[in-house]
Amino acid sequence: MSKEHVDMNTVVVEMRDIVKRFGDFTANDGIQLTVHKGEIHAILGENGAGKSTLMNQLYGLIKPTSGDIFINGKKVEMNNPRDAIDVGIGMVHQHFMLVAPFTVTQNIVLGTEPTKGISLDMATARRNVVEISEKYGLSIDPDAKIEDISVGMQQRVEILKALYRGAEILILDEPTSSLTPQEIVELIGIMHNLTRDGKSIILITHKLKEIKESADFCTIIRLGKYINTVDVDTVTENDLASMMVGRNVTFKVEKEDIEPGEVILDVKDLHCLDYRGVEIVKGLDLQVRKGEIVGIAGIDGNGQTELVEVITGLRKGTSGQVLVNGTDVFNKPPRFGYDHGVSSIPADRQKHGLVLSFSIEDNLILQNFGEEPFSKKKILNRDEIFQYATGSIERFDIRPGNSEKRPAGTLSGGNQQKVIIAREVQNDKDLLIAVNPTRGLDVGAIEYVHRYIVGQRNKGKAVLLVSFELDEVMSLSDRIDVIFDGKIVSSIPGKDANENELGLMMAGGGNKQ
Repeated sequence: MSKEHVDMNTVVVEMRDIVKRFGDFTANDGIQLTVHKGEIHAILGENGAGKSTLMNQLYGLIKPTSGDIFINGKKVEMNNPRDAIDVGIGMVHQHFMLVAPFTVTQNIVLGTEPTKGISLDMATARRNVVEISEKYGLSIDPDAKIEDISVGMQQRVEILKALYRGAEILILDEPTSSLTPQEIVELIGIMHNLTRDGKSIILITHKLKEIKESADFCTIIRLGKYINTVDVDTVTENDLASMMVGRNVTFKVEKEDIEPGEVILDVKDLHCLDYRGVEIVKGLDLQVRKGEIVGIAGIDGNGQTELVEVITGLRKGTSGQVLVNGTDVFNKPPRFGYDHGVSSIPADRQKHGLVLSFSIEDNLILQNFGEEPFSKKKILNRDEIFQYATGSIERFDIRPGNSEKRPAGTLSGGNQQKVIIAREVQNDKDLLIAVNPTRGLDVGAIEYVHRYIVGQRNKGKAVLLVSFELDEVMSLSDRIDVIFDGKIVSSIPGKDANENELGLMMAGGGNKQ
């Protein structure tokens, strides 16, 4: 990408020899970072490598154990986020910090509302918000409530919140982890609009393709240590992956051909409504057989989310059948589906996947705590739970810092995802539903998760994969079903799929096969 807008002589952020310890655990061990004005600078590292910890120090959420921070050449002490905001730093967290019942405008100006006399001047606030949004191509509805808008729109609100408060340096923590492909393209365009205006962006991400498409420079961190800073134009995705994980990474999914068995999941003429009460699944039929991975490809909003929620019991359908091993689980509670062979990696790990205040070990046995060996006569067997948790942590490469008793909510997003995957794979049900299973994971962990999903299929399980990562759907799926306007419109063998053909079908073109 062109770096004409980057002023190499103006250093806006410098972090020198940053060390951060939590008790005996060293999260950052002598990290260096230099960011210039008008630059997109990526921070790359595995889950738990210390990226967010480093940025939380820059934003004043935590203080370094040792090391120095300079902003625009001046040494600063970041005691809290207010200090960071005062020197022009804004941060958009991976999990947004918005008030759901409030409007977009109310969220953006919260705490800094303009006044007219003793009254809030929301008309001026709205006008200012619209002006900033138009300047940077951040299309928003200023009057919409947060609870009614998409994740991509919520992210724009978070960016506007920071810009409204005068941010010249923006920290974006895993900004694409919940976005659709189209929203990712739009976000990259927004980032370039911001840097052309002289803003500087620090981008925490695992996605190598997005680093290549958007970043000027990239600093790599591994196990809390500084590895290197590279000019993105001079390295390949493979180079970045190798530096990040310390070994060569295989991007190709190894998968032998096997003959699928009997039907495990049979969805017949399914109908359901979305949150607005509008029909979004419109007579959908779907089958997944034993020893088969069926991938659902579709643009977000075509009913795939609601389909999964009906199958897993999180949403009521209006009519149809959902048979698992011949038993109808339609409109039954989630536990009924689980008891009859359904396990799932949900789309929203914090809302539907984890109890954030519970420990890692308790989250690993959420569905099984009432069964032996984890309990006897309603008394938990803590020794057995501990042994199971430590084994799972090692087997699935979960990085819990210094304790499996840490609350799950304190883990990095990628490690939270690994906890869910470890639990659901080990539950060993006949049907595994995986929704964006590698969201927020680094390439090493993605390779690992893909191997586990293929392993489930090889053991004779049925796997339903719903992912917005088209590469993931194409590389994992034995069969790809394309969803459009609430129905499966095309079905093709995974080995025959290509991106252009799938893209046409996802937009409603192509013929059913």
